[in-house]
Amino acid sequence: MSIEGLCLQARYNQWMNERLYAVTALLPEAVRRRDLGAFFKSLHGTFNHILLVDRLWIGRMTGHPCHFDSLDQELYRDFEQLRTQQRETDADLLHRVRALTAQQLTRRIDYISLVTGQPKSLQLGTLLTHVFHHQTHHRGQITTLLSQLGVDFGETDMVWMPDVN
Repeated sequence: MSIEGLCLQARYNQWMNERLYAVTALLPEAVRRRDLGAFFKSLHGTFNHILLVDRLWIGRMTGHPCHFDSLDQELYRDFEQLRTQQRETDADLLHRVRALTAQQLTRRIDYISLVTGQPKSLQLGTLLTHVFHHQTHHRGQITTLLSQLGVDFGETDMVWMPDVN
């Protein structure tokens, strides 16, 4: 993927995260925290997982790895704090992607898998593509949960994002 394509993905993540946090914030906390049967149980748990994994990969990418005990470790109990931290992380990720060169996308990132404990290595471009696909995957779960709750979250297709041409 090109730098331009990765920037588009980062902008899309910002746009969708902001939209989904906005409609989810209107729900009572008990509903946001209710186990709805998703991988990370609740809306709050799924948003939390997205942020945790973003930080995990950014840490690996920058050479300052984060330590988490599990992929469902709660980072922020307060939903607005979680939202603010995701907003800051999204901005940081976009800034980092914009600063990259095409040559840097081939740099290898070595890390230890949190799931298997085994050493792994990915090219930076592949790592970033995974980060964006991971967010999209879990936002799909969030939109399913919101749909089941009768919440209208609007368009999710990238082509409806402002400034896409």
